[in-house]
Amino acid sequence: MTSLGASTVLFFRRPGDAGGTFQKVFLGFAAGVMIAASVWSLIIPALEESELAGQIVWVPAAGGIILGAAFLFALDNLIPHIHPFENLIEGRSSSYKRSTLLVFAVTLHNIPEGMAVGLSFALALQHLAEPAYMAAAVALAIGIGIQNFPEGAAVSLPLRQEGMSRAKSFGIGLLSGAMEPIFGVIAILVAAYLAPIMPWLLCFAAGAMLYVVVEELIPEAHLGEHSNTGTLSVLVGFLVMMVLDVALG
Repeated sequence: MTSLGASTVLFFRRPGDAGGTFQKVFLGFAAGVMIAASVWSLIIPALEESELAGQIVWVPAAGGIILGAAFLFALDNLIPHIHPFENLIEGRSSSYKRSTLLVFAVTLHNIPEGMAVGLSFALALQHLAEPAYMAAAVALAIGIGIQNFPEGAAVSLPLRQEGMSRAKSFGIGLLSGAMEPIFGVIAILVAAYLAPIMPWLLCFAAGAMLYVVVEELIPEAHLGEHSNTGTLSVLVGFLVMMVLDVALG
């Protein structure tokens, strides 16, 4: 899906065609999907797991969200990156090219997304006798996959707008999604050894995703100004992910 999103750059004849409206729609939609996925696919299952384990239900949820947000906050300040339509480098100072810094920015988004999908399937493997868990994991994978489309476009379109060739813009957009499956596998392996703290892990991923949404996606969807387009895109993304989770779960 990241590759398909990056391929949108092949359909613009002029760099200027890849305008800000597309960014608002794409990034707003991704934000909505991630908010809904955090609630329905991660936080609610974590609360249910805590209750089954006889724990104080809200403690793992609150603690995991705080730790996940803190983890992304640390990465945000350590990894040099830059966002579309901006010139300010965030994180540590760096001499990397702009294209590399853009990929780093999307990598920050893909880390919690990969963790979320991996942990959701790990939870399903722990409840093989209950098909609903696997259905919920599949719904989350589909939802995250759908929002990977705009993330691929969010890398390739700005690069094309800055004058880079279509082929190179597409290639960099494709590579930007490489970290997601890696962190998905890491999450599954970790969950296999830390099953008793699964509620903490699920909410850790949720907190990391919510940090990305609030810190990066929603501000970028509005591009520094009030935008009905960006707002409506967030709502559409939220509804799509909610329907997927409820319908398939």
